[in-house]
Amino acid sequence: MKILVIGSSSTEMIFKSPVIPAAGETILGNSFSISPGGRGVNQSIAAARAGGEVAFIGRTGMDLFSTQVIEALQKNNVNAERVICDEQTASGVSAIIVDDKGRSAITITAGANNNLSRNDIQAKMALKSGDIVLLQLDIPTETVKYAADLAGSMGVLVVLNPAPALPVSDELLKSIAILTPSASEAEALTGITITDERSAELAGRILLERGLKRVIITLRSEGAMVIDNGGAEHVPGFEMKSIDTSVVNDVFNGALVVALGEGKNFYQSVLFANAAAALSASKHGALSSIPHRQEILDVISKEKKLH
Repeated sequence: MKILVIGSSSTEMIFKSPVIPAAGETILGNSFSISPGGRGVNQSIAAARAGGEVAFIGRTGMDLFSTQVIEALQKNNVNAERVICDEQTASGVSAIIVDDKGRSAITITAGANNNLSRNDIQAKMALKSGDIVLLQLDIPTETVKYAADLAGSMGVLVVLNPAPALPVSDELLKSIAILTPSASEAEALTGITITDERSAELAGRILLERGLKRVIITLRSEGAMVIDNGGAEHVPGFEMKSIDTSVVNDVFNGALVVALGEGKNFYQSVLFANAAAALSASKHGALSSIPHRQEILDVISKEKKLH
């Protein structure tokens, strides 16, 4: 079984500051670092460290940032042979501000990610039944839709993490097996303010009515809700201190598809993903906070769950 992540790559410029500045406000920061990343790359590395066999399809520029991204993928045992280097457009970049409470604000310039096309997918996708495709919304929507349709026609499980929070058509949702929005993304998609399990289930039901089979809504430190036509179930998070949440959702999605690919049921898969996310939030940094498989298993066996 192979996990194919199709999505964005970027160089992440990470600023630490006491608070996230408001519009027009200047803040003296605490530190600065640069890290290869992007939602697609982060999710690829998260899946590989969690134990998956992973390949990545994406576009970078022909620049130093591209070299760093490819090296990061290879170092983490992600197959980077299908990364396309764009001669016309620079690599994507993002600016991440993380405050002292671990909250983050992110600005993304897509660059070459905007040029990932259906022709690229057609040329680079090589799948068989039983594989999993993980997608996000940092690449053109028509490319996401084409990849989902093509993967579905091959009998492949398609998971969409609808991030960033953008409008999503019913036609795209009908091509997806599992949607994995955060609480804020589910709010944007449904108009429902999510404050607890009940409101999360209501948002999930609204999304199911648009053609989905299953929705998994992450509830920050409180775990996640799994909603399908058979019912709804809360999967607890873990009682760990949150320091930096900048890649938590990427880690959740990467770990989730690994557990699903191993044949775990949805409760077990989401619990595995929740443990990975809690670990990531407990550490500083982007790639440096992405946990390895044994760390995740240790959290499940040793750490207290939140109910």
